[in-house]
This record gives sequence, C-alpha cells and structure tokens, in this order.
Amino acid sequence: MKKRIAILGSTGSIGTQTLEVIEQNSDKFEVEVLTANNNVDLLIRQAKKYQPNVVVIANSDKYKYVSEALEKEPIKIYAGSDAINQVVQMDTVDLVLTAMVGYSGLIPTYNAINAGKNIALANKETLVVAGEIITKIAHEKKVEILPVDSEHSAIFQCLVGEFMNPVEKLYLTCSGGPFRGMSENELKNVTVENALAHPNWEMGNKITIDSATLMNKGFEMIEAHWLFGLSSSKIEVIVHPESIIHSLVQFEDGSIKAQMGLPDMKLPIQYAIGFPYRLKNDFPRFNFLDYPTLNFEPPNTKIFRNLALSFEALDYGGNKPCVLNAANEVVVDAFLGKKIGFLQMSEIIEKALQKVEFIEKPGLDDLIQTNAEAKRVTELLIEG
Repeated sequence: MKKRIAILGSTGSIGTQTLEVIEQNSDKFEVEVLTANNNVDLLIRQAKKYQPNVVVIANSDKYKYVSEALEKEPIKIYAGSDAINQVVQMDTVDLVLTAMVGYSGLIPTYNAINAGKNIALANKETLVVAGEIITKIAHEKKVEILPVDSEHSAIFQCLVGEFMNPVEKLYLTCSGGPFRGMSENELKNVTVENALAHPNWEMGNKITIDSATLMNKGFEMIEAHWLFGLSSSKIEVIVHPESIIHSLVQFEDGSIKAQMGLPDMKLPIQYAIGFPYRLKNDFPRFNFLDYPTLNFEPPNTKIFRNLALSFEALDYGGNKPCVLNAANEVVVDAFLGKKIGFLQMSEIIEKALQKVEFIEKPGLDDLIQTNAEAKRVTELLIEG
C-alpha cells in the first residue's frame, strides 16, 4: 500500500520539494493532507494537481476563496489552526511531514504524535521550544521522529546500524551563510537583500535569515540534543563553506562517519519519508573532482552571537529555549520589515532572554504562555 502523507506547510520550500519527491515516487506515496497559511493560489494549484483528501488553509479569512476555487474537486476543505490540529490525527494519515514555519508547528506535531503518527520533522522549532515534552510523548506512543534537516538526516544516517555504539561527539556543519568572515563593522551595514542571498541553499525567508545570523545552527544544536540524547558539550559546530559534508558522528573509538552529497533538500526529504528504504532517484550526483578541496573553520560566536545564545539557553534549560525562539521570530520579522539592523537582532534576543520569567519545568501550557510573553517583550524592546 502507498504511504499516505500529510504535509503541514505544503507551499513553503520544504513542502513544495516534498511534493516533487512524492510525484517522482507516485507508486509509493500519495498526498492525504495539504495545509498552508496564506499562499492560497499555490495551495489551490497543489490541491488540483495532487488531489489530497483534505486541504486546510490556516488563515480563516481565505476559506471562501479556497472553497470556491476547489468546489468542483472531491476535496474536503477546512480552515483555521484547530482544523490542522485535528486532521493530523486522521486514520487515513500514515506520516505527518511538519514543515510549518516556527512555533506554529509545535501543537500540530504534538497532536500528531499523540495520535500515534510517525513524524518527518522539518520544523526544528518544535524541539527547540518543547524538546523534552515532544521526545517523551514520542517514546510513550512509540512514534518515530525522522529528521528532515540535512544535518540531522546526516547524523541519523551515520547512526543507522550503530545504535549500540556510544557516540563521543556530533559535528554539525555550517556553511557560514552569506556573511562568513565579515567584521562587526561590516555587518552594521548589511541589507535584507544581502542576508537573503544564501551561497548554497534555497530556503524560505525566515530560515535564510536564521542561517545568516547562525541562529539556524543554534536551533539545530538544540534539536540534535533532543533527537540524539547528547549534551551540548558533545555537540560541536564547524563551518564548512562548501556544504558537501552535511554532518559527522565521532564514536568512542575515534572513528568518524560523515554523510556527503550536493546541497539538495530533496535527498533528506526522500530519505525521511521513504525510511528505512533508500529510493532510486535521478538527483544530480556529487563528483569529488569538482571539489578537490573541502574547508573547515570554527564559527565566530563573538560576532554571530545567536549561536552562543543557543548554547546558553539549552544549558540553562526550562523555558529559555522557548524564549529564544519566540524572540528570534519577532526580530527576524522586524529585520525583514527593515525596522531593525542585522546586529540588533542578537542584542534584542539577549535582552528578552533576561526579561522573561524563568520556568524550570514548563508544561505545554507554560510554553504557550512563555511564547506569547516573550513575543510581547521583544516587540516592546524593538519599539525602544
């Protein structure tokens, strides 16, 4: 039988590439659910092409537009975040791919796990905000969390067949983004357009900015902590400008395994939804002769403060990572809106981490409240 997949965030970069992978493997997968936030025109085109059972538009104001456009299609149409939280629990869903942006992916992912659905996780913020809660319920429900991020997919692939062998260290590779090597003085004048020009990867606006500030790598470090059960002291970030080695695992005997390939998100997407099988494809192949030299260097955490703040938030624990994520969502939106400068993002996040009340053992309701409070505090900091 075909694996029936719900794609949360089907109109984003990961969602659209997932649909390409499904189309190339139509004998193995079919689309059961598509959801989007605001991009109704693309959602409508996707629905007409892939004929899912259900479509959900998160923005309820756009329900009528979507409903009228799809009225001749045999597709159920719903609207609102509550609908997304419900459809992930449907009996007809075998796998939920969570590619919603930011905090918004947390509750749907939680509900899907609670319903016993395996997860292909592209929404790293879910584990950043509520890693302990999510991993606990996944263990209780015997649900697999299959990483879609290229770095975590690389680590996961390196660990297949090695689960009885203790890991000494994880190395998360990082391209360094468009501003690698720049001084603090140079970064004062970078523009939104500069920040969106990533050298290797094609991604959505938010994750591209997160990559430029190294917050994305900080989030990936926290995600790796929860996915693979290692303390921050056993996770190291190394800058690798070519983005060919996607991450590495060092074992107790000193051996290191790496997963390599061209920077193409369709490969980790395919691996996650097809696991445990590797599916044949026609993706471009890596040629060693095209890359005679691979370079590595340490990240500059004094200039790119977000990476250091991520380590600090994880080590502090409690609701600190939730504050980190919430503040980051607000400052990235403000930077994209040209309300603040590039370096101001880290400065404001650091202040928000200090101002929001600390909760040592937060429950899900605590994290929902923390997210709202951290966003409110951050917006006030931006206003000055």
